[in-house]
Amino acid sequence: MRWGAIIVAAGRGKRFGGPKQLVPISGRPMLAWSLGTFAALDEIVALTIVTEREWLDRVSELAQRFIHGRDVRVVIGGATRQASVRCGLEALAPGDAVLVHDGARPLVRAGDVRAGMQAVRPGRAAVLATPVVDTIKAVNPATMLVRRTLDRDELWAAQTPQFAMRDELLRAHDAAIARGFDATDDVALLEAIGVEVVVVPASGENFKVTHPGDVARAQALLS
Repeated sequence: MRWGAIIVAAGRGKRFGGPKQLVPISGRPMLAWSLGTFAALDEIVALTIVTEREWLDRVSELAQRFIHGRDVRVVIGGATRQASVRCGLEALAPGDAVLVHDGARPLVRAGDVRAGMQAVRPGRAAVLATPVVDTIKAVNPATMLVRRTLDRDELWAAQTPQFAMRDELLRAHDAAIARGFDATDDVALLEAIGVEVVVVPASGENFKVTHPGDVARAQALLS
């Protein structure tokens, strides 16, 4: 299959005092690490990077430095993550399948990406994930009283990339817009239209850089 990749790098980085995706980690901007991983995969024939308007030129320059020999586009994102992914889908060159990745996950492994790709077929999507190790409580947000304890054996923490057939993900986005449904990840949209989603266990660290302290953690691992 011919794959397209959408890298979402549209956050404003308020905790970081600037664009989080451009924070340097181990000698290169954070976004460059995942770009380099995808650039090394021959299955990916086109990439679209979604970012904020004010960072368009800097992200475009970064893409030119790290991506060669394939269709690369940098576009402006929407008001939500879901809207930004839709912007990326609309700009992505045609292909059979698509993966969506958060630019704030610099440690994604090529082997895990390929495992996710191999799990996809018509009617089936995939998501990288790790089993939850903590005991999870469902809590009433008003009273902070525990409602119930969830079965940890059934719980996995979703990561990115998330993988799907291109036409099915487009259909899932259309259905979400029609329903006014906004999800925090892409496979939730696919689940809502009846597409089967399989979990692909991540083989290593693939955490999302969310707080400034996460930069040091990523730096140590990438070094």
